[in-house]
Amino acid sequence: MASKKTPPSNKTVAKVPTGITGLDEITEGGLPAGRPTLICGTAGVGKTLFGLEFVLKGAKLYNEPGVIVTFEEKPEDLAMNVASLGYDLKKLQDKGIISVDHVHVERSEIEETGEYDLEGLFIRLGYAIDSTGAKRVLLDTIENLFSGLSNQGILRAELRRLFNWLKEKKVTAVITAEKGDGTLTRQGLEEYVSDCVILLDHRVTNQVSTRRLRIVKYRGSIHGTNEYPFLIDEEGISVLPVTSLQLNNDVSSQRVSSGMPELDSMLGGKGFFRGSTILVSGTAGTGKTSIAATFADASCKRREKCLYFAFEESPQQIIRNMRSIGLDLQKHMDEGLLRFHSSRPTLYGLESHLVSIHKKIAAFKPKAIVLDPITNLIIAGQISDVKSILLRLIDFVQSEKITTMFTALNLNTSPNEQTDEGVSSLVDAWLTIRDIESNGERNHGLYVMKSRGMKHSNQVREFVITDGGLKLVDVYVGAEGILTGSSREAQQLAEATGLELRTYALGRKDREIDRKRKVLEATISSLREEFESVQDELNKTYLEEDLRKQITEKNRAELSLKRSNKTVNGKNK
Repeated sequence: MASKKTPPSNKTVAKVPTGITGLDEITEGGLPAGRPTLICGTAGVGKTLFGLEFVLKGAKLYNEPGVIVTFEEKPEDLAMNVASLGYDLKKLQDKGIISVDHVHVERSEIEETGEYDLEGLFIRLGYAIDSTGAKRVLLDTIENLFSGLSNQGILRAELRRLFNWLKEKKVTAVITAEKGDGTLTRQGLEEYVSDCVILLDHRVTNQVSTRRLRIVKYRGSIHGTNEYPFLIDEEGISVLPVTSLQLNNDVSSQRVSSGMPELDSMLGGKGFFRGSTILVSGTAGTGKTSIAATFADASCKRREKCLYFAFEESPQQIIRNMRSIGLDLQKHMDEGLLRFHSSRPTLYGLESHLVSIHKKIAAFKPKAIVLDPITNLIIAGQISDVKSILLRLIDFVQSEKITTMFTALNLNTSPNEQTDEGVSSLVDAWLTIRDIESNGERNHGLYVMKSRGMKHSNQVREFVITDGGLKLVDVYVGAEGILTGSSREAQQLAEATGLELRTYALGRKDREIDRKRKVLEATISSLREEFESVQDELNKTYLEEDLRKQITEKNRAELSLKRSNKTVNGKNK
C-alpha cells in the first residue's frame, strides 16, 4: 500500500496480470491497466490466442469480466478453438462473465456523408462493456476496420479516436494486428498510439520452427527487452524469461548419493552437493546412461522425485536395458517418483525445448533431473546456441536447487578435452569415462575431472558394469602401465598364487625354526645339567675342606683348653 502514496513520477504505471506463464515476469507485473496493448505479428504466430488467454484467464483467475470482439472468426469458431485449452466459452457467456461479438465490417455501413466513422462500433462495444462490467477487451483484428481505406489522415485520426475511447472506458484492451512490410503493423501507425507493443515472431531454421516474443515498447514501465521463446500447446501460451536470470542463487551444503558407493567415496565419501550440476561424458558405449539411471534410482530410493529427459531412447528401452544391471525403474514410475519425457531434438527448436523442460519441471517439481544426452541437441542448432541454452538451464535448475545430471558424448579420446557442447566449464562436477585398451580388450576407466567445493580423488578407477549394478575397481599399475579387465584379473590371480606360495614357504621356515629351537633348547638343557653336576662336585670339595678346617680348629681349641687346665692344677698342688 505504501507504493500508492509515492509521487506519480516515482512509480510505474498500474498493471493487470495476464495469467500467461512467464509473461508477467517479463513485463514486471502484466499489461498497463486501462490502456491499450498492441499484439502484432505474421499469420499463425498466436496473436488471437494471446488475446483470448488474456481475457479468459482474467475471468477465470482474477474474476474480471471481459469482452471479445472479433472481426474475422465467428463466436462458435472461437468457442471451439478455446475448448481445446479447457475453456467453456458458452458457459462463461451464459454467466454474463464474457461477452463475444462478431462484427462483420463493411465500409458502406460505417461510412457517413463521405467520411469514415467508427461510431457504430463504439456503440456496440460500449454496450457490451457496460452490460458485463468488463475490465478486459480483445479486438481481433484491427486491419479489418480499415481495409480499403487509403486516406492516411482519416486512418490516423480514427485510430487515435479508437485508442482514446478505450482509455476513457478504463478497460485494459488487447488489440491484434498483422505485421506489415517493414513495419510492425499493416498501417504502420498502431504501434505509435499504443502504450504497449508486443511482437510475436515465428521462425523456421533448418526445418525447425521457433516462436519468439519481444516487447517493443512499454510506456512508463521497465520491461525485459530480449527475445523470449514461447510455446503454444494444450495449456495455451507459455513464455520462459530465462535470459533475466542472474548469478545470485542460494547454495546448499547437503550431499546426495550418486547411487554408487565407490563413486561417493571418490567424492569425499558423501556424494554430490544438492542442487549442483553434474556432467558425465565419454565415448559411445562407456555406460553414461547407466550412471544416469543409477543416479535417478538413488534419488527415487530417497523418496525424491526425478525427471528424466531422454533424447535418444524411449522410456521402454531405458527401463528394459537397466534391468540388465539390476535396476527396476518401472517400480519408481508406478510409485510416481520417476517420470520420463522422451523426444527427438528436432521436435522443437532449442529454446522451445528449454520452455518445455521448464514447464515439465514446474509441473512435476522434481528434486533431481537427468538430460540424456545433451549432445543430441546439436542437431537442433549450432554449438554456440546449445551452450547458451544449457547455460540458461543450469541457471534455472540451480535457482530451484535441483540436482541435475547431464550426459554427453565425447568424440575426443583425451579426457582433458572439452565436450562438444562446451558445457564442462559450467557444471559443478565433471565425470568422464575413458576407454582403456590393452591385451586385445577394451575396458573403461572413470575419472573425476573436477568437483567444486569438495575433496575428490585424482585417481582413475576401472568402471565395471555387472548384473548387480555398477562397480568401481582399483586399477593395477604394472610395468607396462595400467592393468584392467583380464590383465587385472591375471595380476590378481598371480598375486594370490604368490601369496599362497609365500605363506607355504613361511610355514615351512617356521617349522624348521621350531625344530632348531627345540634342538637348541635340548642342548642347552643338557649343558645346564652338566654344569650343575660339575658345580655340585666343586661344591662338595669346598664343603669337605671347610668341614675339615672347622674340625681342625675345634680340636686345636680343645687341646689348648686341656693344656691350660693341667698347668693350673700343677701349680696349685
